[in-house]
Amino acid sequence: MTLAAPDASARLTTPARASGAQPGAGAQTGASDGARSGRPGREGRAGRALGRLGFIVPVLVIVLALAWALFPALFTGQSPTETVAPSLQAPSAEHWFGTDATGRDLYARVVYGASQSIIGALVAVLVGLIVGTAIGLAAGALGGAVDEVLMRVVDVLLAIPALLLSLSVVILLGFGTTSAAIAVGVTSIAVFARLARSRVVSVRVTDFVEAAYGSGGTFFGVLWRHILPNSLTPVIALAALQFGSAILQISTLGFLGYGAPPPTPEWGLLIAEGRNYVATAWWLTVLPGIVVVLVVLATNRLSQALRGGDAS
Repeated sequence: MTLAAPDASARLTTPARASGAQPGAGAQTGASDGARSGRPGREGRAGRALGRLGFIVPVLVIVLALAWALFPALFTGQSPTETVAPSLQAPSAEHWFGTDATGRDLYARVVYGASQSIIGALVAVLVGLIVGTAIGLAAGALGGAVDEVLMRVVDVLLAIPALLLSLSVVILLGFGTTSAAIAVGVTSIAVFARLARSRVVSVRVTDFVEAAYGSGGTFFGVLWRHILPNSLTPVIALAALQFGSAILQISTLGFLGYGAPPPTPEWGLLIAEGRNYVATAWWLTVLPGIVVVLVVLATNRLSQALRGGDAS
């Protein structure tokens, strides 16, 4: 039986058909090669620019607020407690936030009030961070009965509403910014303790911790050198988030009259002083409120960046 040779014309036309079956395939391939080349598109560059802007702006807000708290005289030459103009003047070039019911410059009071609210929030976060992390570290590292007892105490703290617990602590310690800061810090101890314990428990069973014990490491040495450093990243991110929450809680206590006494400027107290003039002098409550909201939103954005690593 003789096999016939394939037709030459079929061999010649087959590539042509194949190439003609997908018109524009070269352009598509070139586009995909360009996408694979790593050159960012216009949308990608715009998204990254917005992401960086969304991180830089909150950082600038926090830095400005900290500068207000530490160096208020650099930002205003007005006294926060003395009458400098007629009362209830609207915002102007001379008085950016207007004046309050006694003729004091509201912008100066907001700037000087940052030291009460922000430094108080820092104290509150440090109290919750140090005490809560210590409790969570001990519970997660020791386990057993120690873990049970400490976590039951934490559960009790979580069962009490934060505002009620902070008011109880303020009443026991006395009124004032320091007492309010400690009270707010006490309300955050349980949150830090639970997070720290969960991280310590997960890190304690990792291979590098077992290897550290196997190479002769002591309990406290491994705890200090390996477990604690590898458990702190989410705790630090929580501290940034709690900073904004602490500002709100201290402002709430000041609004209720449990914070700094008048005429000391404090953000919550400023809003409380202007609530009776909302209809006639809106700036007394709106402008300090906007400052509080911006600082809290900035700290929340920074906390998200620390948790997700999306600062780029």
